[in-house]
Amino acid sequence: MSEYLIEARNLCKYFPVDRKRQLKAVDGVNIAIRRGETLGLVGESGCGKTTCGRTLLRLYAPTAGQIFFDGRDIAGLKGRELLDFKHRAQIVFQDPYSSLDPRMTIGEIIAEGMDVHLHLSHQEKERRIKELLLSVGLTEQFTSRFAHELSGGQRQRVGIARALAVDPEFIVCDEPISALDVSIQAQIINLLIRLQRERGLTYLFISHDLSMVRHISDRVGVMYLGSMVELAPNKTLFTAPLHPYTKALMAAVPKVDFDRRQKPQRLQGEVPSPIDPPPGCRFAARCPLARDICRREMPPLQEAAPDHFVACHLCGREGEV
Repeated sequence: MSEYLIEARNLCKYFPVDRKRQLKAVDGVNIAIRRGETLGLVGESGCGKTTCGRTLLRLYAPTAGQIFFDGRDIAGLKGRELLDFKHRAQIVFQDPYSSLDPRMTIGEIIAEGMDVHLHLSHQEKERRIKELLLSVGLTEQFTSRFAHELSGGQRQRVGIARALAVDPEFIVCDEPISALDVSIQAQIINLLIRLQRERGLTYLFISHDLSMVRHISDRVGVMYLGSMVELAPNKTLFTAPLHPYTKALMAAVPKVDFDRRQKPQRLQGEVPSPIDPPPGCRFAARCPLARDICRREMPPLQEAAPDHFVACHLCGREGEV
């Protein structure tokens, strides 16, 4: 048995813009998530994080590349085989206000996946709904309520219960706290951590909130313009980042002990269009260290230190830029 539950090799997802052009939302991403771990995925808005997560779940069909789940290539699955995979892999959506059907009761929302995958009796389904509500910190009285009667935090708890309803092994958490009040965010994060420990879940945690990613993740991947530029253990990435883009992201995080004598590192220029990305390193146009080779050749994602991968021409084997 492989140590990785899900793995993507050279994953691409392009969206047609017109007859000749394509938007390259995910372009040649390699990613592997170990069983029982949380892999955080960060980057600026529009970098391809959400598209990557949804393509891994086959909510989008990949344009190219391979996706292995439990050792099996699922990129081309159809029909019953694809349905069986979706029994084992679920998603918690970003917006708890739009992801729940306002015409359905909370009980009906949670039961929807069970009807497709588990085929339980009415009594078994009712019992399971109550158990799921309790597991996410809600009472069985919520079964008959509608989404509009719930707060944002309560709705996201329902979204988590819905994802858990079919006993998945892998869950993509797509910006699960970004639409919530700060006072509620930590509660949802701690709930996800507890559920992972109790159920042995594997997470892909997508977020732009670096502090929350640092709190929940075992390893962290950094995306820029559809490509993975760095992947490392949590502590390593936050204390010793290698890629210039990752360093700029870390420098932008507010610090309690901020030294006013130090000038904050800011990214210059605009993010290039994913419709017509530049040759070479995607970050070269904004990188203060860029050289000619950076503008000519796309750097591969290589291991610069143990379990620390970076896509940068300027990073040697010892991990120095």
